[in-house]
Amino acid sequence: MCELLGMECNVPTDIVFSFSGLRQRGGKTGPHADGWGLAFYEGRATRVFLDPSPAAHSPLAHFLSEHPIKTLLAIGHIRRRTRGPTTLANTHPFVRELWGRYWVFAHNGNLENFHPRLHASFHPVGRTDSERAFCWLMQELAKAHAAVPTVQELSCTLRELLPVPARHGSFNLLLSNGQALWAHCSTKLHVLERAHPFGHAQLADEDLRVDFAQVTQPSDRAAIVATAPLTAGEPWQALAPGEMRVFVGGRAVAAGPCLG
Repeated sequence: MCELLGMECNVPTDIVFSFSGLRQRGGKTGPHADGWGLAFYEGRATRVFLDPSPAAHSPLAHFLSEHPIKTLLAIGHIRRRTRGPTTLANTHPFVRELWGRYWVFAHNGNLENFHPRLHASFHPVGRTDSERAFCWLMQELAKAHAAVPTVQELSCTLRELLPVPARHGSFNLLLSNGQALWAHCSTKLHVLERAHPFGHAQLADEDLRVDFAQVTQPSDRAAIVATAPLTAGEPWQALAPGEMRVFVGGRAVAAGPCLG
């Protein structure tokens, strides 16, 4: 299996602290050594770094840990392959364009016998069940909406779509188009919302500690999503199987009633 990392904030923030903890699990403190990726949103576009080598030993991952990139939203992934070889084409997160926006998707899990018909413009480049599911999701979103829907409308559509691949196995995922971060739990996913008053945080996988009170403003907010808690002593919350959370402005938001 793999591990996920997502960050959604109300002010541009770097993900170095969380990514430093995650990358240790990519071949050092964990077995997820079959590649890694990190995507940063810049408006509608994304800056994506992918590497099929172990994150714990990757020069590119080390570079990103030493050169912070500030963003409102980022999605990261470390891979332990179940389907498809260890190649760049099979490295998450995956990116597709729809309605003039880049969509980013990362998956942790294993889908058995999920072979949907892909008849639109979305087709896998690699050989993973994850990318196939992403292409299907994009295809179905394009069929459901003629143009960019609201976050509430997208959330309602995703609540209808996500149970379909989830019936084929574990389907923990992070998805974004730059407007919001959607997190879906099938088996294991945790959420942390950092807000004033800020305190200290200690990474669970590395000897690194940060006093967020020294580097934030009282109005700052950040939501962190990870497969397993990255820090000790902070109030991480486990999502329930089948639960989907939507994050905007560094906090979970209610999608509102879904009509139909």
